[in-house]
Amino acid sequence: MGNVVSSKPRIALIHATPIAVEPIHQAFGASWPAAEATNILEDSLSPDRAREPDLSADLAERIVDLARYARKTRADGILFTCSAFGTAIEQAAKVVDVPVLKPNEAMFEAAIGKGSNIAMIATFAPAVQGMEAEFAEEAKRLGKNARLTSIVAEGAIAALRLGDAETHNRIVAESAVSLRGFDAIVLAHFSTSRAAAAVRAATATPVFTSPDTAVDKMRRLIVGA
Repeated sequence: MGNVVSSKPRIALIHATPIAVEPIHQAFGASWPAAEATNILEDSLSPDRAREPDLSADLAERIVDLARYARKTRADGILFTCSAFGTAIEQAAKVVDVPVLKPNEAMFEAAIGKGSNIAMIATFAPAVQGMEAEFAEEAKRLGKNARLTSIVAEGAIAALRLGDAETHNRIVAESAVSLRGFDAIVLAHFSTSRAAAAVRAATATPVFTSPDTAVDKMRRLIVGA
């Protein structure tokens, strides 16, 4: 039998941790159910990145290799779901011929559209420095003089890894209560998006998540709507 080619756009999701899988599939189900979202999970990436103060050439090469593999699966687009590999994902985008999105570029774009004073709640500290650099690059690309204030919700990701989403969401929401005077709040990671409802209940500030905004942007890139 010959190969069966799906009429659905195939989007390869590349995960560095299993806790990112559910939120992005929920976002696809809500916003773009016509897409075929497939998973590539390489869960040694997250602990290896946590051991490195800076992103090593070896880790960057692994990210590029994953993008090449995703393209071999006939993916029409590639979305990375871990926030700690921004510069490596930029390298990966140069070696494949389909759209490649970093986890947070669409979220930053949407938040900057709300104003210049943005707060970010993170749960994985090693990702923060790279994300702040990505935010600055996105603001420059948009011609905006925007600034990002980051806080880490300590203990949240540890609770989530133990299966306690309720505690994770509570810790993230409690972190949001002190964020006053901002134009928007962004939840740094795909896994953090689980807390979106709790955060929105705790603040009147607009809240953006990476899964929802990433799906919307990928859909626009692939089908133009």
